[in-house]
Amino acid sequence: MRQTKVFTLKQACSSIRDGATVLVGGFGQPGTPNQLIRQLVEQGARALTLVKNDASEPGLGVSLLLEAGQVKKLIASHIGLNPLAVKMMHSGELMIEVHAQGILAEKIRAGGAGLGGILTDIGLHLDDAAKQRVVVNDSEYQVEPALRGDVALIHAEQADEMGNLIFTQTAYNFNPAMATAADLVIAEVNQIVPAGGLDPDQIHLPGAFVDRLVQVENPGDEYGVLAHHALQA
Repeated sequence: MRQTKVFTLKQACSSIRDGATVLVGGFGQPGTPNQLIRQLVEQGARALTLVKNDASEPGLGVSLLLEAGQVKKLIASHIGLNPLAVKMMHSGELMIEVHAQGILAEKIRAGGAGLGGILTDIGLHLDDAAKQRVVVNDSEYQVEPALRGDVALIHAEQADEMGNLIFTQTAYNFNPAMATAADLVIAEVNQIVPAGGLDPDQIHLPGAFVDRLVQVENPGDEYGVLAHHALQA
């Protein structure tokens, strides 16, 4: 039996298959698991459904997967910073499903909580026959199904060998919620310490939600925003 949750990049991503639904943490660059994404590009899984707040910018984050032609569908709150995603949507190369940011977050939270969906009045003005509607206490709501993934790729600042995680500043964003809403959770981490090496009161996500840890090696410019935050802390 494996006694550690620490894997190499290649080992960690080896079980991500064609057609998988992959939740990817991050809001812009902060909190985006860049090294896991690069490994997924190298590993080559295709026809992926990605769930991320945004489409990243060209040459960064999940845009690398779009550029490699590995994505079938992207579920996000906006794609405007990535002209390639917009072009692929218009050409029919990429299916895009857009949700208001709060709705996207709640759909993921509901998936992590084991709920079937959420009720919202956002979008009631749209004529969408595919959306179920219900009346509760004389008010009409739209049913938004919960979102879950086969895999979640997340980024954290610190972990212990049991998988307990600490995030930093805005890199917290979607990462904890996504870790509760996937069957396999892989976290890339800037620092991994022995079990018991983290203050229990500072832990943001318990290790029970994390299956695999990867040490970030030689972080490049794509992590510059996080490095700047760390210097300012």
